Amino acid sequence: MKLSTRGRYGVTAMYELALNYGKGPLSLRTIANKQGISDNYLEQLICSLRNAGLVKSTRGAQGGYVLTKDPASITIGDIITIMEGPIALVDCLLTDAQSDNQVCKKATQCVTRGVWADVCESISKVLNSITLADLCAKNRQNGDGDAE
Repeated sequence: MKLSTRGRYGVTAMYELALNYGKGPLSLRTIANKQGISDNYLEQLICSLRNAGLVKSTRGAQGGYVLTKDPASITIGDIITIMEGPIALVDCLLTDAQSDNQVCKKATQCVTRGVWADVCESISKVLNSITLADLCAKNRQNGDGDAE
């Protein structure tokens, strides 16, 4: 399993907005420059985050983007799910095992499906336990402004 740049950059953009939370809007250019993301790509990512209700925009010379919620209430799991979709290592986990709408006809009797479900659950648990506020606190602790 490999996280795409869409997920990673989505998290870093949100991290930058969290660092600036309560201080006013940040322009796309500022976020892009600070996090090393192209302006055009960032615009696509922010659109998904805005549609999901995590950021809002302000027009004008002093405009830009802000978080719609406190950084302590936005998890990395929230962002990854918006940017990447559901966390699933295998396709059969994207549907209910009891449903007739199966990607794999063997899902209900598959021996390994439970293993993949446990792995996905563990990943989700970790991602949903870390908030943007946690990342900001770690930044202050390390004295480092860059995210990867």
